[in-house]
This record gives sequence, C-alpha cells and structure tokens, in this order.
Amino acid sequence: MIKKSHLALPLFLFFIGCQSKSEVYVENTLYKNNTDSKAQNANLLVKNEQAEKTEVKYEPIITPEEYKKLIEADETITENDVKDMNQEFMDFYNEWKHVKYRFGGNSKKGIDCSAFTQRIYKEKFDIKIPRSTRTQVKVGKEVKKSNLELGDLIFFKTGKVDRHVGVYMGNGDFMHASIKGVKFSKVDKPFYKKAYWTSRRIIY
Repeated sequence: MIKKSHLALPLFLFFIGCQSKSEVYVENTLYKNNTDSKAQNANLLVKNEQAEKTEVKYEPIITPEEYKKLIEADETITENDVKDMNQEFMDFYNEWKHVKYRFGGNSKKGIDCSAFTQRIYKEKFDIKIPRSTRTQVKVGKEVKKSNLELGDLIFFKTGKVDRHVGVYMGNGDFMHASIKGVKFSKVDKPFYKKAYWTSRRIIY
C-alpha cells in the first residue's frame, strides 16, 4: 500500500516545477517589453537631437536705421534729376520771360509772383501748390538760406504787408515775376538780401 506522503512529494515537485517555468516566462516577457520601450525612446531621442541640430534659416530683419537709409537713398535727387529739373525750369522761363507783371494775373497777359510759381510746379512737375504767397509759405519743408537747392521756393517781405516769392535756380539766382516782369535776380542783391524771409523745399 502506497502512503499518502509518498504521493504528496511528486505532486509538490511537479507544482513547483510548473510555477518556476511560469515565472521564467513572465520575466522574459517583461524583459522583452522593456527592451522594445528603451529602443523606441532611444529612437525618439535621436530624432529630437537631429531636429535641434537642423538649422532654421530666416530672412534677415532690417533695422530701423537701415530702413531710414534706404528711404533716404530712394529720395535722394541724383545729378541727372537736377539736370532734368533745371531744363524744365528753363523751358518754363523761356516761355514766360517776356510776360509783364500784373497783380492778381495768371496768364501771359500778366502774372503775379505766386501765380508764376504755382504754374511752374503744376505744368512742369504736376505738383499742386496754393495760389497765394501766404499759403505757399506753409507747404513743403523749411530750409536754411545757406542750404538752398534748385527748385526751392524763396520768400521775401517786400513791405509791411507785401510778400514776394520766386524759385531758386542755383548759383545765388532765383527767377520770379517781379514788378519788371518775369526775370532772374540775385538772392544777395541788397534789396532782396534785406527783405529775405524764409525758404521752402517742395521737391525732395
């Protein structure tokens, strides 16, 4: 007769053996999962490092100072522009040089100083400026007498209430509709030197 103790021992060993195999299998699975996870993380790290090393190229940003210089360069009047302007002014002068002065006039039958300057800018440069001397002195930008350039408007106080205007032509000359008609005069002529008021730049 077989004792129960003899039967229990093989069963116990069998049970331990099965349990051991199960534990080994589980441990192998966990190891495999951990390995796959680490590989994926490593791949992500590599991709991130590559992305960080990738150089992103941006268009250069222009500074306010550089922008101002570009604008000034675009607005700078070239030597050819000056020659063209001078020719336009001279063409107009030659058309009007025999016209007499007439207060309030605006035609070749007679013209006053502010009508003369208004017509020059409108007909030759398509620039509209006001009709009267007192309103023309408010347009453009003020310039010093020492910085006069071709085309600047030059103003004079010729009396207590009288005002006069002409167009600076360079070399100390300006053309205007004077009481003697359309002509050239010197800015530093004693009468105009004393009567000088201010100057305005229309073309800039």
